[in-house]
Amino acid sequence: MHEVRFHGRGGQGAVTSAELLAHAAIAEGKSAQAFPSFGPERRGAPVIAFARVSDQAIRNRTAIQKPSLVIVLDPSLLRLVKVDQGLQPGGTVVLNTGRDPDAIRKDFGIQARLATVDANHIAREEIGRVITNTTMLGAATAAVAGMVQTQLLIEALDERFGRIAARNIKAFTRAQTETRIVEAV
Repeated sequence: MHEVRFHGRGGQGAVTSAELLAHAAIAEGKSAQAFPSFGPERRGAPVIAFARVSDQAIRNRTAIQKPSLVIVLDPSLLRLVKVDQGLQPGGTVVLNTGRDPDAIRKDFGIQARLATVDANHIAREEIGRVITNTTMLGAATAAVAGMVQTQLLIEALDERFGRIAARNIKAFTRAQTETRIVEAV
């Protein structure tokens, strides 16, 4: 089972990303669930969302404490939250940053497998706004192969975003090729 934790800020699409991942997994015939964890926060406040994807029925409905994948939409959260807390051995952190992975490791102590992509830059160029959720889903598919078929995620993006889907799909596919992956230390 893949257990995914998304860290973002209100309005960045972390909850939407979890839902899109679950939707694509279900279209593939897998079991999936997606759910947020937030209270009455306002736009810009830290938000956590979760997704589970499995070939078997999922009976666990609790918050994910030991994710195999952590996706961080906003790098400023690294100063507020230990995003790799509880990460399973062999797990991956996918981070929106243009910074060098070694600098990230030094500054924030992330020792896990690390996938980085400058999602802000890609989203600005492809979508026209710095909303990185679909870009980060592309980076996640580059970092963790086999969780969900890429084509089904693209179809979920197309269905969800309608007339602006093409720009989101372009950001998604571009992130797949621009993601840098460094193994755990």
